[in-house]
Amino acid sequence: MATHNIVVIGASYAGLGTAHYLLRHTIPSLEKANNSNTTTYKLTLISATTHFYHKVGAPRFLASPDLIPLSKAFLPIANGFTSYPPSKFDLIIGEAHSLNDTTKTIAIKPTYDSSSPPNSISYDTLILATGASSDSPLWSIPGSHETTISALKSTQSALPKAKTVLIAGGGPAGVETAGEIASLFPNIDLTLLSGSDRLLTRLRPALGAAAQSQLEALGVKVMHITRVKSATSYPRGGKTAMQVVFDDGTVKGVDIYISATGIQPNTSFLPPSWLTSKNYVITRDTTSLRGPVDGVYAIGDVAGYSLGGALDVMDAVRPLCATVLNDLSEGKMGKEGAFKQTVTETQLVPVGPKGGVGSAFGWRVPSFVVWVIKSRDFMIGMVEGTVMGDKFLRA
Repeated sequence: MATHNIVVIGASYAGLGTAHYLLRHTIPSLEKANNSNTTTYKLTLISATTHFYHKVGAPRFLASPDLIPLSKAFLPIANGFTSYPPSKFDLIIGEAHSLNDTTKTIAIKPTYDSSSPPNSISYDTLILATGASSDSPLWSIPGSHETTISALKSTQSALPKAKTVLIAGGGPAGVETAGEIASLFPNIDLTLLSGSDRLLTRLRPALGAAAQSQLEALGVKVMHITRVKSATSYPRGGKTAMQVVFDDGTVKGVDIYISATGIQPNTSFLPPSWLTSKNYVITRDTTSLRGPVDGVYAIGDVAGYSLGGALDVMDAVRPLCATVLNDLSEGKMGKEGAFKQTVTETQLVPVGPKGGVGSAFGWRVPSFVVWVIKSRDFMIGMVEGTVMGDKFLRA
């Protein structure tokens, strides 16, 4: 009996949701249709880390250990998959090192044992959910989750002693982090840099201006059209400080520097022909989520269709899996997925623990709504459900 290997690379929001849906609904449907007489299916989830990280809450995690314990921010991925038999599911901890599209094999480099040679795994169907990474381990896990935990704890311990803090990045991460720090440490001289002419460029200008007004009310200085060219540590007054060089040549010394700037897709292991000019995975359309070649799909921040929002992840899981079912059944089961991307203005940005600014489907929402949905606890209650795949209990 032949085994069809479905491989999902990436175990953050997109990868976890996709893996659970395929295991609970797609694979059982396929095997029921052929009574498992000719083909059986197995899903392998490849994750560079053992733990899921709720990076949405990073601005609050880094500000203080007393607000949300880090034990709630990191959960073992394996805990969510104990109900699936080994014949149907396997979890591999390692980083995708290279991919051979001719032999359909992936070389996996073990994350926690750098001395071990890469392992190889073959795929028949491949789903890319590798996401994107930032320069700082505060926002994404660079291999071991312990690196991110260490970075968070280091910032937590440094803030109470800091006099000056510089945050680079005028997007949600930068704005939210500035709001959290300024609310907790009002005596810190805090500056937020924006490379654009306003904050929160994915929202209407009035909302960016409102966020700036809220930050300034907390004592934050906002500088626009300013980027960081380099940042290096140096000894100052018996402790380590940061020397930051701006793109205009200005040099500033600060106690803490936090980079909250742009992200890069995790696609270095993929064939160049699979990628867009900006190194995202090519998706042939924004409805089926099929990738650059047959049998390959992409979802979430790594995919060319994505606008980078949470809805581009969670709303895409079911349509993607419907497309996989349709393709593997040769059109006999289900319908081709029809992902309807939310293109209207939708983003919630806390500015401190009491509220913030935002829009939902083009409608501006009051600060109180931002507090209820996100600012109150940065959605920490969804962490366990994400790992367990609770959103996809039903097809």
